[in-house]
Amino acid sequence: MLTANPKGLSLAVAALSVGIAAAGYGNSAEAAVCSHVISNEWNSGYTAAIRITNDGNTAINGWNVSWQYNANRVTSSWNANLSGSNPYSATNLGWNGSIQPGQTVEFGFQVNKNGGSAENPTVNGAVCGSNGNQSSAASSTVSSVASSVASSSSPNNNTGGQCNWYGTLYPLCTSTQSGWGWEQNRSCISLSTCSSQPAPYGPVGNSSSAPSSVASSAPSSVASSAPSSVASSAPSSVASSAPSSVASSVASSVASSVASSVSSSTPTSGRWRVDSTGKITKNGSIFPVQCGAWFGLEGQHEPTDAENNPGGAPMELYVGNMWWADTGRDMQQTMTEIKNVGINVLRIPIAPQTLDPTDPQGIGDIRSGGVLKNHESVRQTNARQALEDFIKLADQNDLEVIIDIHSCSNYVGWRAGRLDANPPYADATREGYDFTREEYSCGGGAPNDDPYNEQLWLEDLRTIAGFEQSLGVDNILGIDIFNEPWDYTWDEWATLAESAYQAINEVNQNVLIVVEGVGSAKSDGTDVAHGSMDYNPNWGENFFGFAERPLNIPKERLVLSPHTYGPSVFVQRHFMTGECAELEGDEAGNADCQITIDPAKLEPGWQEHFGYLRDQGYAMIIGEFGGNMDWPQNTRAAEQEMWGHITTNVDQQWQNAFVDYMIEKDIEACYWSINPESADTGGLYEHSYVPDVNESGWGTWLNFDSRKTSLLQRLWNGN
Repeated sequence: MLTANPKGLSLAVAALSVGIAAAGYGNSAEAAVCSHVISNEWNSGYTAAIRITNDGNTAINGWNVSWQYNANRVTSSWNANLSGSNPYSATNLGWNGSIQPGQTVEFGFQVNKNGGSAENPTVNGAVCGSNGNQSSAASSTVSSVASSVASSSSPNNNTGGQCNWYGTLYPLCTSTQSGWGWEQNRSCISLSTCSSQPAPYGPVGNSSSAPSSVASSAPSSVASSAPSSVASSAPSSVASSAPSSVASSVASSVASSVASSVSSSTPTSGRWRVDSTGKITKNGSIFPVQCGAWFGLEGQHEPTDAENNPGGAPMELYVGNMWWADTGRDMQQTMTEIKNVGINVLRIPIAPQTLDPTDPQGIGDIRSGGVLKNHESVRQTNARQALEDFIKLADQNDLEVIIDIHSCSNYVGWRAGRLDANPPYADATREGYDFTREEYSCGGGAPNDDPYNEQLWLEDLRTIAGFEQSLGVDNILGIDIFNEPWDYTWDEWATLAESAYQAINEVNQNVLIVVEGVGSAKSDGTDVAHGSMDYNPNWGENFFGFAERPLNIPKERLVLSPHTYGPSVFVQRHFMTGECAELEGDEAGNADCQITIDPAKLEPGWQEHFGYLRDQGYAMIIGEFGGNMDWPQNTRAAEQEMWGHITTNVDQQWQNAFVDYMIEKDIEACYWSINPESADTGGLYEHSYVPDVNESGWGTWLNFDSRKTSLLQRLWNGN
């Protein structure tokens, strides 16, 4: 079975080396501790951060730091203005220039080793105090360790002591057997984790009670590899006060932090967390996720021959109450109905333009020059206001939300695949399809461009993270950072996801970070590893690369969110047999291929793409699954023609097979979708609209599809 990087000692070692807040540098406004921290390492490079902790008594306003490598070189950065080409200099952005006493800011970057090994250079700058950070790797660590050892009065008996983890004293769990736990509304470290680690990670007591076994646990090879500059930089007053067992542990920790790939993020208590079993908790209690998607605010697609707003992309939630057919339905009615079914979480897709209250594709009656089709009684003022009102109404109804950045542009839609997407898109040659959007881009590659990039994306994530405070709500469970990033390798996407975590965490430590997988190939033809070639992942499904390149996001804040669908969305080649075994999509339909849904054949693909990570205790919410249970009926005319020879309920079979798998693996999910306007999947609500039969029924909702609600009840009840 594939295994991810263990959390164990390597995390603790790195955490100690960067737990620098306890080091003293006087009381001036410029008395900060600066450190270079390696967060994730692979053969050719690593990601790192520089942390600046205000250790003085007055605020720091503005900072500038510099550092230099021997062989290593920076290839990209985030959360700072970077200049130079070794040595490097970095200055604050507008939003992170002020550091209050006791607070820390950090910025990150990716580094190429250039054939060398990972380096931990000294960080210099006036803000770092007169000594720069020459002592940050050992002096501050030794002082914090020494003080924690000296001040702790807990007996070293493995029953009630504390673990010094990430520079913070955490209580021992009483019930968790490994890793992180959650008790009494706070994080704790399991007894087995504490007892297996050398001091200061294990239970600590009075300085005199440090076990002798600790001193011997530091391998001589590691101790001897501690750089002399590090050893000599430890102040003698601190060094002499630290027990020898602690000193050897510190030497080992410092050396390991230089050589190892580690996580530097500090777990903190907060409203939404993941427990040691991978279950999501709210305020310390397990919260069962029963989720459905409600779309529209990310941008709908008007036909190119529409009478009004041709080719437009209006951002408006579907409500089942259109101006031409006033049904009286409103959002409160829908929220009441879906709660009665059992839904308690809503996934809300948006686009960057949704956050702009002045965007014309979110404003005005379509009959009067605007773009909106909902009845006047439920019509929004603008897309931003509609989003905020929706979140607040959901909060009033005890419905939690996951906010999903679904695309780089409301015009480009789901086909984006990356922040700066350009055509040609994957569906450019899709038969009988009017919404290919080849004339739109986010990276300057089409006549109509909605520029988007990493910096704009991170600012949008900060904006969303701030909704909890600005709207006065506590129902934002998580932020799905970007939908189906199939146009990245796993390593590229993992680096971006880690930047997203940092940006969100700067604003809000309560929410969870929802990260989707990648695809099987980039738009330029670059293959993306996904395991066996017998199983092609859907966009967003592929976490195969996680095994070799884990995410540097605290496990208690991370939710993995693969997407996967059956034949009504895309006919994969692993649905084929016989002469059609190598065909897929339209090609398979035009060849009159049959479709076989065999759970025994499907499950190995799910397992290697994402299931193995659920086995390792990661929280997992399938971000999208669902489908048209009548497929190939009730879909586009071109698709009905291609697949009209299919007379069995193959998509319903697929959905049931996948629910069986999720029950077996204890995986939760968001069903796509609640509203029925998806041409591929339909919704939980049935629709008056039927393609080529009753097109005037568009936007008028009927009752729930009992086949779908029964499917979800089975998932939620685990049977």
